[in-house]
Amino acid sequence: MKTSPQPQWPSEDMLGPVIEALPEPVFVIDAETHALAFNAAARALAPALRLGEPLSRSLRSPDMLDAAMRVVAGGEAEKAAWVERLPVERWFEAHIAPVRFPGSRTAAMISLRDLTEAHRVERMRVDFVANASHELRTPLASLLGFVETLQGPAKNDEKARDRFLGIMREQAQRMARLIDDLLSLSRIEQHMHVRPVEAVDFTVLVAHIVDTLMPMAEENGVPLALDLAPNVIVPGDRDELARIVENLIENALKYGCAEHASQPVEISLARSGASAVFSVRDHGPGIPQEHIPRLTERFYRVDAGKSRAKGGTGLGLAIVKHIVLRHRGRLVIESALGEGALFRVTLPAA
Repeated sequence: MKTSPQPQWPSEDMLGPVIEALPEPVFVIDAETHALAFNAAARALAPALRLGEPLSRSLRSPDMLDAAMRVVAGGEAEKAAWVERLPVERWFEAHIAPVRFPGSRTAAMISLRDLTEAHRVERMRVDFVANASHELRTPLASLLGFVETLQGPAKNDEKARDRFLGIMREQAQRMARLIDDLLSLSRIEQHMHVRPVEAVDFTVLVAHIVDTLMPMAEENGVPLALDLAPNVIVPGDRDELARIVENLIENALKYGCAEHASQPVEISLARSGASAVFSVRDHGPGIPQEHIPRLTERFYRVDAGKSRAKGGTGLGLAIVKHIVLRHRGRLVIESALGEGALFRVTLPAA
């Protein structure tokens, strides 16, 4: 009677090529949680990790490391959650299983499944429902009220009908802008963990946006002063970078202009070491210090009435902040009452 052949477990020499073919981050550790092997996806996630070093030096997740210790000590396979906080928040599910090598050496394999997209989609759904229901309630109630009036008391009042239809058009446009901004913010958040890499000529982009906003500047009676360094190239998404420039300049023209001042809005772009620095400075009324930390929150407004009157949705700076974070940059806001405001965006340069 023939005996079935014993399974041949892979040797440590074979392990590297095997896990290198896997798309998810994979780490193999010994009984002391020292790294025996890891693949390219794991190197991208923990670039400081070296072979033979404890995994805890690069992956700071006590729950996952405790589970790995139990598995490598002879326990059954386990799952653990792991959250990476920097540079952006990412969620992983760790699958930890024992690995057998020829001889008596024990090890465990940790494979990480990226749950970031699922978490972001769920959070986007919840945020969209909460924010949309709050912000859409007022214009929607206004529209319904005017429709009922036009169907009832003002049915035959031509003058009232024309006036009400104008107001209804403004409210509908407000809702359309709000929905567009919410969808833009959701799309940016959905891809927050994916850094754009396309080379964009930021100098040409800023000059183009300034040209398109020149009619708005002339309408507000505010000159634009440009100081753009040539050939500033940044890795990024061109449409999103254009949104940064457009939102910051529009904000300066709408809210950063003193009533009788003719001082220009200053727009500059410069290289600083390995960074590109884009800034917009106005000489308007300024922003009280207590408001500055909250300016990039969704729907936060220093003056809600003035913002809505000028067509603002309360999402412009939130969109700017999320785009800057996705590009691994930094947004700084400096202001004081009566001294205008400075919005500065620093991005990695190519």
